[in-house]
Amino acid sequence: MLNRKEHPTIKNPLDFSLDLKPYNHFTLDNGTPVYAIEAGEQEVMHLELVFDAGNWYEDKNIIAASTNFLIKNGTTQKTAFEINEHFDYYGAFLNRSCFNETAVISLHNLSKHLHVLTPVITEILEESIFSETELEIYKQNQKQRLAVNLQKCDFVANRLIDESLYGFQHPYGRYTSTLDYEAVDKASLQAFYKQYYQKGNCKIFIAGKLPKDYSNILNKAFGHLPFNNNNITFKPIQPQPALEKKSTIINDENGVQAAVRIARPFPNKHHPDFLKTLVLNTVYGGFFGSRLMSNIREDKGYTYGIHSYLQNYIHYSGWMISTECGRDVYQATIDEVYKEMKILQDKSIDQDELDLVRNYMIGSILGDLDGPFQIMSRWKSYILNNLNGDYFTKAVNTIKTVSVEELQELSKKYLNPNEFYELVVI
Repeated sequence: MLNRKEHPTIKNPLDFSLDLKPYNHFTLDNGTPVYAIEAGEQEVMHLELVFDAGNWYEDKNIIAASTNFLIKNGTTQKTAFEINEHFDYYGAFLNRSCFNETAVISLHNLSKHLHVLTPVITEILEESIFSETELEIYKQNQKQRLAVNLQKCDFVANRLIDESLYGFQHPYGRYTSTLDYEAVDKASLQAFYKQYYQKGNCKIFIAGKLPKDYSNILNKAFGHLPFNNNNITFKPIQPQPALEKKSTIINDENGVQAAVRIARPFPNKHHPDFLKTLVLNTVYGGFFGSRLMSNIREDKGYTYGIHSYLQNYIHYSGWMISTECGRDVYQATIDEVYKEMKILQDKSIDQDELDLVRNYMIGSILGDLDGPFQIMSRWKSYILNNLNGDYFTKAVNTIKTVSVEELQELSKKYLNPNEFYELVVI
């Protein structure tokens, strides 16, 4: 029996030995790789089919995202309503998402229903029709949503800062307009669907308390599809950063708030400085107790929140500082952002502050590994970025061992205001 008069032992997170549960790996009859995590107490699971079908591969703007959105809105056998009703009946949720390099079809469901749900996903991958009716509804809804979002300064700022970092012709810097939606046509959707889904490169990720015969279920549903038969090759596209480093956009003459974005290009996860910079970023603006939050929110009261982060893109990255503040204090906010950069360059971080950040980051990893879905999410990120399990070990070790001297050198190397793009949208 617990002695409730004695408090439980408090253990320093840095003393934990963290390991990333390994995945099971096999291939379907058609060579499609499957990555599986079998864990959890509840009879639930998550299935993801990841295709090389992001906007990097489109020839016309918004075709990748439109194809991904409409792929489940009707087949030769079922209407969009019937498809949704099928998954709802079994308490499942079928979703789709499109990113820069990849597009995903994902399923959350009770484990016992996997065998009756995967055939409909197969139908979607073989027989989607992209009906003109569904296409017109989609275009109308998207144009209305875009019109509403364009009134928001933070939405506009997010679009324009990526254009500054990468250039509008780069997949990371491209954004959509009403004209783009009007130009979407059925033939373009069907062509993209055939090339990048029906015959596209596919990886399957599955996690949870899986049925005993899940590998057979997956093989029966997807093992006969002509995946990976299209010789899809990655086309390198170099960023073309803007020449002008500072810009102010008046989006609403009567607005009282300003969206501030300060960002610079940064290497991707394969660069030797990346993991150490994650620690530096956490000190600077990566959590609620960071330098930026303590100064600009807690001390100055300029904003409800400000944070910095490294963009989670595969081929290139950026270091981003993001906030919304009062229109009358945006310049003072920017000045304080740069002031905190200078302090990190000139004065080494106090050991107590670094220990706090270490504990926070290790604790965050512990939370991220709480369950099979989160474990698979981390593995998926590594696999799609061509990394392996050693990267996890290296990340944990970096958090535990990076020195204040190394962080100060990184500050001098990367936190130089003249290398940052500065955008204000009012």
